[in-house]
Amino acid sequence: MENETPRMPMIGDKAPEFRSMTTKGKINFPEDYKGKWVVFFSHPADFTPVCTTEFIAFSKRNDEFKELNTELLGLSIDSLHSHLAWARSIENIDWKGEGKVKVPFPIVADISMNVANLYGMLQTVAKTQTIRAVFIIDPEGIIRAILYYPMSTGRNIDEIKRIILALQKHDEENVSTPADWNPGDDVLMGSPLTLEDADARIEGAGDDVLPYDWYLTARKDK
Repeated sequence: MENETPRMPMIGDKAPEFRSMTTKGKINFPEDYKGKWVVFFSHPADFTPVCTTEFIAFSKRNDEFKELNTELLGLSIDSLHSHLAWARSIENIDWKGEGKVKVPFPIVADISMNVANLYGMLQTVAKTQTIRAVFIIDPEGIIRAILYYPMSTGRNIDEIKRIILALQKHDEENVSTPADWNPGDDVLMGSPLTLEDADARIEGAGDDVLPYDWYLTARKDK
């Protein structure tokens, strides 16, 4: 139906493929980013206050994401020329007196709304603006996390970085991360699948294992 909201990709789905022009040239997504993590985020429109502060914050911390083998990629349904003008405008803003920045990552031009529809980003009543969404995509092109923020609330860059660190920790060590986890904190071991495993987990716990209960066992970070 014409007014039906496009289906948003889900966690575990392959990131929808697209080719597009960006402020850094043409991209073939996610093929061009194979082997890297990606933070793909949309904003309602160029030259908007909240988005401008987000782009400044992401730009200042771009190198931190690169250290995590992670690339940033922005999008709105504005034109390439609008993106370029906005990026140039951002270069002249000294937000909070912390110094000026240049936007080092690409911004996808999506005036046709093709990419926004692929990712289910058009969910406002008028369907003329992309929502403030974040898709965290792994090196295999799989969507691993999705965040939504309301129009009035800027994204938390620390939380986006923390999610990437937690996902990388899981992939490297096959562990989970508890509430409020940060690098260096205890991690969680998987729940035992049999009574024998549960008993062994508690009785055979080493100095680095914290058995709170048979199903809740933490491990000190390596």
